[in-house]
Amino acid sequence: MEITLQRIDDGFNMEARDEDGHSVQMDAGPAHGGKGNGVRPMQMLIMGLGGCTAIDVVMILKKQKQDIRDFRIRIQAERETGKEPALWQSAHLIFELSGSIDPDKARRAAELSMQKYCSVAATLKAAGADLTWEVKVENP
Repeated sequence: MEITLQRIDDGFNMEARDEDGHSVQMDAGPAHGGKGNGVRPMQMLIMGLGGCTAIDVVMILKKQKQDIRDFRIRIQAERETGKEPALWQSAHLIFELSGSIDPDKARRAAELSMQKYCSVAATLKAAGADLTWEVKVENP
């Protein structure tokens, strides 16, 4: 894998591009001299956690012939304070699904992702982060 980062302005605004041409903008927050014109890099890591586990959960539920009508993950994350670097200390994921979905299958899919399949979760755990989750299923 190859990622290219290009500075966009005279500050900290950067565009990251993968080898397939997909791009995302990153910037520092105003408190650190940035203009807030993109996602902060540490936010991107938590977004990656959400994306990684979302792909796993959807893939598992599709294989089980579950009808997913809506899918969302809300993540509440906390970083260490008073340290440099300030690592992610904890993240709590709330999986919210609706459709014709067996709640037990949804819970098991989230568990498999968070404990076995999601590489981002494994990376954060290896760095000492405490990851927890809950699953909410709404059947119409």
